[in-house]
Amino acid sequence: MDVENLKNIGPKSAAWLRDMGIHTRDDLQEMGVVMTWKILKHRRPEEVNLLLLYALEGALSDRHWNALDPKRKTALKQAVDGRLKVGARV
Repeated sequence: MDVENLKNIGPKSAAWLRDMGIHTRDDLQEMGVVMTWKILKHRRPEEVNLLLLYALEGALSDRHWNALDPKRKTALKQAVDGRLKVGARV
């Protein structure tokens, strides 16, 4: 399924996902919600917030982001805390 047809994903977030090479639900699942969100947050720090993290999770499970279990939301929030770490330090 194309990202623009996923639950919780609007035109703006679909465009952001396509810009990073995520075109389908399978692409999103392969990249993972946490890594996808971290990359988007790195690229668009003023626009990306935790609601998008929950929306991405809901998109994979075909649920409205607000219907996610509070424990899952807490786990996701903890998973994205900290900086994006890409590559090894030399």
